[in-house]
Amino acid sequence: MKNVLIMGAAGKDFHIFNMLYKNNPNAKVVCFTATQIPGIEERSFPKQLAGANYDADIPIYPESKLAQLIREHNIDEVVFAYSDVSNQYVMEKAALVNAAGADFKLVGLEEMMLKSDKPCIAVTAVRTGCGKSQTSRKIALLLRDRFNKKVAVIRHPMPYGDLVKQEVQKFSGYEDLDAAECTIEEREEYEPYIENGITVYAGVNYEKILREAEKDADIIIWDGGNNDMPFVKPDLYFVVADPLRENHEILYYPGIVNFCAADYIIINKENSAKEESIKTIEQNAKIFNPNAKIIHADSVLALNQDPKEKRVICVEDGPSITHGEMPYGAATVKAKELGLEIINAKEFAVGTIKETYQKYKHLSYALPAMGYSKQQIADLKETIEKSNAEAVIYATPINLERLLKLSIPCYRVKYELKEKNIALEEVLKNFLDKVF
Repeated sequence: MKNVLIMGAAGKDFHIFNMLYKNNPNAKVVCFTATQIPGIEERSFPKQLAGANYDADIPIYPESKLAQLIREHNIDEVVFAYSDVSNQYVMEKAALVNAAGADFKLVGLEEMMLKSDKPCIAVTAVRTGCGKSQTSRKIALLLRDRFNKKVAVIRHPMPYGDLVKQEVQKFSGYEDLDAAECTIEEREEYEPYIENGITVYAGVNYEKILREAEKDADIIIWDGGNNDMPFVKPDLYFVVADPLRENHEILYYPGIVNFCAADYIIINKENSAKEESIKTIEQNAKIFNPNAKIIHADSVLALNQDPKEKRVICVEDGPSITHGEMPYGAATVKAKELGLEIINAKEFAVGTIKETYQKYKHLSYALPAMGYSKQQIADLKETIEKSNAEAVIYATPINLERLLKLSIPCYRVKYELKEKNIALEEVLKNFLDKVF
């Protein structure tokens, strides 16, 4: 029997386990390693979810112990199962694994995708923060409001709590978020759908999640996290690219897989990008995915109201400006447009927020909306209050005021996709004519 270790970040790793190893008589997952997300390595994968072949919980260790674990447990195969890392990073891990004596595996699309009984549209990205979620929401609303279809959105996993309770999650209202004690990252992805009356599914067991979603829907939308690959086989496959990050569509894994496989490549944020950067993506598409159609699009920013205050702190989507490596996001862009004085949040960071700045050296004045734990949420609030800002401008998809209960005015930046050459409505109409 083959001994297997899965390298993960509390998401794709569990899905790969369920798809390839849970009922595999020829392989046993000895342990997981975890990285990227604070605190997730302090748990185990419960035997209740692991299946009949496992009579005990499967331990999860910090990835820093990888080589040691390979040797101690006679690991034959290591599976890399997380997202939004450079190709160089992947190959460095492969070398470390090979040097320790094990094979290194990257799971392909066909092995990891479930088949749905309903038509499925996948929306993926080449990096975190490209505008994938705004694209997914627009597609969901068009399907429901323009084409009168019942839509269920399945979101990439973020099970950072009790995995047994999180096996299958359904979010239709704010009370569901509260009951599940969702982190800020989870709320950022779920709240915008809930605001628009669309139900979101997520969790650990995506076979069960998919079957539950199919009961409520005419059509499934896969909203992929970070730059990960779809867990459900799409009949229509979009990938969103970002011209503000030069060549990242071919330099980061597994975003490059999406770039190679998609039916449509959406070049977003063109209103903020250089023409040569847009052309670079087009040139890379001709090399890596010549059959894909290109949709050119702008990301249009709008504030809920113009601020009267001048001295502001800018709070950005956490994953986009941390492991997504963006120096700032839409809140900062809007504040600059308005000529506001932007406070350097780094100078006032406390606790876990200060640790975030120490880990991600490229960050300066933008404040990441970190909230993987109650402590991080408390530290985020304290950092804002300590800055003595007159107001907060935030570009997180969640209602930050509702969560943090701040005493100063808060202004929310929203961003919408605006296609320029090919309308999503037209693409969807043609797709629906084929599948219904």
